[in-house]
Amino acid sequence: MSRKKPRIGITLGDCAGIGPEIVDTALKSGRVPKSAEYKTIGKYPDCTPGHPTAETARAAAAALEEAVTLAGRGELDAIVTGPIHKARMYDVGFKFPGQTEFFAERCGVKNFAMCLTGGKITVALVTTHIPLSEVPHALKQSEIVRVGLLLADFLSRIPRSKTDRSSPAARGPRIAIAGLNPHAGESGKIGSEEIDIIGPAIAALKSEIRNPKSEITGPHSPDTVFHRAIEGEFDAVLCMYHDQGLIPLKLHAFHEGVNVTLGLPFPRTSPDHGTAFDIAGKGLARHDSMIAALNLAVELTARSS
Repeated sequence: MSRKKPRIGITLGDCAGIGPEIVDTALKSGRVPKSAEYKTIGKYPDCTPGHPTAETARAAAAALEEAVTLAGRGELDAIVTGPIHKARMYDVGFKFPGQTEFFAERCGVKNFAMCLTGGKITVALVTTHIPLSEVPHALKQSEIVRVGLLLADFLSRIPRSKTDRSSPAARGPRIAIAGLNPHAGESGKIGSEEIDIIGPAIAALKSEIRNPKSEITGPHSPDTVFHRAIEGEFDAVLCMYHDQGLIPLKLHAFHEGVNVTLGLPFPRTSPDHGTAFDIAGKGLARHDSMIAALNLAVELTARSS
């Protein structure tokens, strides 16, 4: 008996942005798996591309609520979300820093993390949407270990192919832990977080990951670790704060980056870009990241079944 097709729910985000056009183009591209069923979630008002309103923001929020409800009922196997405009969402009562936190709260999940992948870089973030000045105080050994374990699990579920013996799933993940300070603290001369927090967390993470073939190393100097990842030395980099991971990823793979929420009971992915109101409706938006988000959602659904 053939396996039932995975059901992928898609929200358009703020429909005044590029979400509707990149979803439509991606689904018609022939570059997403035919092995899945795709369903657009939500009811969206008539609007002028590039001109968001309170109504378009409310529709984006309502679509998220509908999607997570359907997934909770088992009517969707994965969710792919289009880009929202956070400031306008806040204006209509959206109380979350981003869609990542929304899905975690609605699913009752506290053990979650933000991961982004594109090209030859995969990153996970220990801290996310907080001011840079608060990062050193927010870093905790337990959080580094927690997110590191989620990242290792994610890597184990995305082999490059079923027969690839060099994939993380086959040989164990190779995770580089980035330092917080320049030169990873220079042995304590440019900050002590690497010695006091990150180093002990790496030792604890090694003991928690049971695969003896895993390679958990660091803390690495942030100014070289991403080059080494692109060269194939690491499968992923565990980053201490938001921009430490997103700047190199977007520089390397801006048009194909995917945001993944780790720790949810179902796969949730999204393109790693914003609403782009300035080009909405002009035929300029690229759909590569949406295609990548759809493909990864299908792959993760297949791997978790």
